[in-house]
Amino acid sequence: MPAIVLYSKPQCVQCDRTKLLFEKRGLEFTEVDITKDLDAYNYVTKTLGYKAAPVVVTENDHWYGLRPDKIGQLATK
Repeated sequence: MPAIVLYSKPQCVQCDRTKLLFEKRGLEFTEVDITKDLDAYNYVTKTLGYKAAPVVVTENDHWYGLRPDKIGQLATK
């Protein structure tokens, strides 16, 4: 199973729903709060170019926002 990193922020409905979907699908993930980790914030905004959370990074893909379709694809691997 690929490593999954969820970059999130507090009081983010899409972040909370993404976590819930990962948990329901039995997907293991690491959560990083971009409001507390400047390196993670810079990675998400400067390297990946995203301006919104959540951002999900896997071995071969990355995206932002609530994406049940992408989570479903991870669960079938």
